[in-house]
Amino acid sequence: MDVTSTIERGMATAEVRRHPDPPRTPARRGPGLLRTSNGRKAVMAVTGAVLVLFLIGHMLGNLKIFLGAESFNSYAEWLRTVGEPAVPGRTLLTLTEIALVAAVVLHMWSAVSLARRAAKARPVKYAARRKSQAGGYVVHTMRYGGVIILLFVVWHLLDLTFGTVNPKGFHASPYDRVVAGFDPSRWWVTAFYILALVMVGLHLRHGLWSAFQTLGLTRGRARGLLSAVAAAGSAVLILGFVSVPIAVMIGAVK
Repeated sequence: MDVTSTIERGMATAEVRRHPDPPRTPARRGPGLLRTSNGRKAVMAVTGAVLVLFLIGHMLGNLKIFLGAESFNSYAEWLRTVGEPAVPGRTLLTLTEIALVAAVVLHMWSAVSLARRAAKARPVKYAARRKSQAGGYVVHTMRYGGVIILLFVVWHLLDLTFGTVNPKGFHASPYDRVVAGFDPSRWWVTAFYILALVMVGLHLRHGLWSAFQTLGLTRGRARGLLSAVAAAGSAVLILGFVSVPIAVMIGAVK
C-alpha cells in the first residue's frame, strides 16, 4: 500500500474542528433625535414659530383697544369663553397657555444646550475675533435680553392678567386695567415694557435671519433683501405692541 495515499485518506476522514463563532455584539443605536444638534435646532425652530404666531395674534388683539372699551372687553371675554358650550369656559385658553409655557421652556432649553455644545466643540477662542452678527449685539441680547423678557412676562401677568400689581385690581375690566397699568404716573412701567419689547424685537430679528440661513436662502442678492425682511417684520410687530402703552401715555386711549 502506498504510504502517501494512506496518509491522504486518513486526513480526509479525520474530524474537522471548527472554531467557535465570535460573540455578536449588540448593534448600537444612534443617539435620539433630541440628543443631536439638528434635532435641537428643529425644536428651536418649531417652538420659535409657535411663539411668533402667538405674538402676532396677541398684537392684533391688543390693537382692538383703539376700537374702544366695548370692543376690547368683548375680545377679552371671547378669549375666556371660546369653545363653549362644547367645552367648559376657559378650556381652550388654558390649553393654549400650557402649550405656550411648554414652547418657551423647550425653546430656552434648545438654545442653552446648543450654545453649550458649541462652546465645548471650540474650547479655544480664536486669536482674532471676526466682527459678525453672532459676535455683536446678538450675544448680549440672547444673554441679558432673555432675563429682561422673563421678568417682563412675570410682571405683565401680575399686572394685566391677575391684577395683583394693577391699580384697578383683578375685578376691573381688561380695558380699565390697561389704561391704569400704563397711566403716565407709572411711566417706569411703560419704559420697562418698551425695553422688554425691544429685546423681543432683536431676538425675533435674529431668529428670522437664522431661519433664512438654515434654509440656505441667504446667498447672493437675496442676502440683503432677507435681512431687510427680518428687520422690518420684527419692527412692525414690536411697533404694534408699543403703540398701546404710548397711546395711553399721551392720552389717545383713556
